[in-house]
Amino acid sequence: MLAQKRYENLDQINTIRSAKELLRWRKERRGKTKDLSFVVPHDEDIDIAFLQNNRTEMTITWIGHSTFLLQMNGLNILTDPVWANRMGFDKRLSRPGIPIIDLPPIDLVLISHGHYDHLDFYTLRRISGEPQFFVPDGLLGLMKRKGYKKVREFSWWDSFTIQNLTFTFVPAQHWTRRTLWDTNTSHWGGWIIEQKGGKTIYFAGDSGYFRGFKEIGKRFSIDYALMPIGAYEPEWFMSPQHVNPEEAVRAFLDVKAKCFIPMHYGAFRLADDTPKEALERVKSEWERLRLPNEQLNILKLGEIFRPDLSHKNT
Repeated sequence: MLAQKRYENLDQINTIRSAKELLRWRKERRGKTKDLSFVVPHDEDIDIAFLQNNRTEMTITWIGHSTFLLQMNGLNILTDPVWANRMGFDKRLSRPGIPIIDLPPIDLVLISHGHYDHLDFYTLRRISGEPQFFVPDGLLGLMKRKGYKKVREFSWWDSFTIQNLTFTFVPAQHWTRRTLWDTNTSHWGGWIIEQKGGKTIYFAGDSGYFRGFKEIGKRFSIDYALMPIGAYEPEWFMSPQHVNPEEAVRAFLDVKAKCFIPMHYGAFRLADDTPKEALERVKSEWERLRLPNEQLNILKLGEIFRPDLSHKNT
């Protein structure tokens, strides 16, 4: 039998931590006291009927963690759909912004990588519609074993166009594993979604800070960057795989986007930082660099961001 392919990061950066390092982190965690009373706010006035019927207007709706509902060119698109109530032994910190039963029929699902907080088959089975799945190289076999047939695999920089939307899988610095035996047997990355003659969204997935952000910024003209800001503490352990809030702002500047929308915080306790800490550090860095307030859009859970109408800042 041929050995399974193992994927790597740019410059062969290693993001896998040893058992000794993991034990060190767990020992540190027991000595910390964290205030988890802050809960990411929900939009309590969501126009569900609009989302279910909209096929003309571009929208960006944050469901929670790395899950967004994107509506572009008549397509309903989900990124890394996870409606799970638990991740491992920990309960979800905040409910999803929209109940899964209230979603419109989904046409396309974008997966950034195979970690459980980004690829949840229990969620996928509950999505309405008959979506296509765009997944990183190496995940096709798993998707087919789970019964999904409308699946397309992408290597870094691969593109595909549907209804005048071009989807390109772009690099990230991360890793993946779902069992003890499949470490890095599929790839990881982010997604660029380009409207012909219109807007461009960058969904960054999970990533440590790396030179690939500058390369992405050179290749694309990005309007909206959906960037992770959480799961960074302790930084000696997490930094190769997760940007901290200041690095997220730096990555936003590297990709030269016009608007920063934070994600990957507030739903699951994957590390020692809290949602409040992540948001405060992003805001502090934004102020330190004197960046325009209107370029930072911190969404509530379930909030429908409508680029053609929205000129707000948070």
